[in-house]
Amino acid sequence: MAYARWKHILIESQRHALKAVDECNCSSGNYSDFLTHMHKAWHYLLHAEFHMAKIDYHYKDAQTGQHKLIDGEAKAWHLEWCLKQRYTNSADPVRLNAELFVALRNKVEHRYEHNLKIVTGGKAQALVMNYEQEMVDHFGPAFSLADRLRFPIALQTLTAEGQAQLQEAAKKPRDLVAKFEASIESDVLDDMKYDYRVRLVPIVGKRNDADLAVNFVNLDELTDDEHAVMTKAGRTGTVITKVKHVETMNREKLRASDVAKRVEAELPFHFSLYGEHTEMWRRLNIRPAKDAPDPCITDARYCIYDEPVSTYLYTDAWVKKIIKEIGTVEKYRKFFGKDPRMKKVTTLPKQAEPAHDHRPIGKTA
Repeated sequence: MAYARWKHILIESQRHALKAVDECNCSSGNYSDFLTHMHKAWHYLLHAEFHMAKIDYHYKDAQTGQHKLIDGEAKAWHLEWCLKQRYTNSADPVRLNAELFVALRNKVEHRYEHNLKIVTGGKAQALVMNYEQEMVDHFGPAFSLADRLRFPIALQTLTAEGQAQLQEAAKKPRDLVAKFEASIESDVLDDMKYDYRVRLVPIVGKRNDADLAVNFVNLDELTDDEHAVMTKAGRTGTVITKVKHVETMNREKLRASDVAKRVEAELPFHFSLYGEHTEMWRRLNIRPAKDAPDPCITDARYCIYDEPVSTYLYTDAWVKKIIKEIGTVEKYRKFFGKDPRMKKVTTLPKQAEPAHDHRPIGKTA
C-alpha cells in the first residue's frame, strides 16, 4: 500500500520505539540499545512532523545555499538540531529530557550501563511518554502505541532489599546525570515531562469490568492536599504501600445549598444557588445536566451522584475551587462577564460624644 512519505518515516519511528521499550523491559535487555532505538524513534518522529509540515529539514551550505550531501543524499538534521527547532524554549522539560538521553547515548560507558538504567529509570519513562504524546498530538490517536506497551514488573522496586540494592548501584553513574542537571532549574527537574516517577498504591475492594491492573493518576487532577502528599512522596522517594480503601459512604459531602452558603460567607458579594453555582458547575463540567442519560458521570474531586436519594453532593474541594475561581471582584467579572452584587455594608449611626466637664478637677457645683 502506498503511503505518504511522512507516514513511512513515522512507521519506522514507531518500530524503533517499540524495540527500545522491549530492550528496557526485558530482564536481559541492553540499555545502550534502548538509548539507540529511542534516539532513532525521536529522530524519525520529528522528521515525519517536519516532512508533513513541508519544512525542509536538511542542512544547507552557507555559501551556495545548496543541500549538503552524504553519499549523494541530502544530509538531514541531527536529533539535537531537530529538538531545538521543535522546542524553541531551551528550558522546555520535554526538550531537556530528550537532550539528556542524546548526551547519555554519546557518552555512556558500558561498565555503568546497568546502573545507569537504574538512575535514569524515571527519565526513560518520561522519554517514552513524551514521545507518545508528541506523536498523538501531531498525527492523532490512531498512531498511539498504548495498546502495544505494557507495565513492566520490577521486583527490585517492591522490596526493602531491592531498594537498598538500587541505592548502592546508583552511586557511581549518578555523577553523569548530575553534571547535565547542574544548570537546570529545580521546577524543571521536578516536572514529570522531564522525570516521571511512579508510586505504587495497592487497590482493594470490589472490581468491575472496567478495572485495569494499573491505574495512572494525573497530578493535575488531584486536590491541593492530595497533590502535596504525592509531591512530598516523590521528592523523598517514598513508596506508598498503605492499602487504599474505596469510599462507600457520603460522609462530609455537601448539598448545593450548603455550598452556596459557605461560598457566600467567604465573599464580599452575593453567591446564588440557582444562578452562579449552577453556571459554574455547568461551565467547569463537574457534573452532567439534570436530564442527562447517565447522572453518575461526575468529576469525583468535586461532586458525586447519590443514587438512593437521586441528588448531587459536593465536596469541600469544590467550595475551595469556587472561591479560587471567582473569589475577587476582578475574577468574578472575568468568569461571568458582569459585576457581582455586592453585599450591603451596615454602618452604625455615629454616637454623640459625651459632654465634657471643663471645670477643674476637685471643683463641684
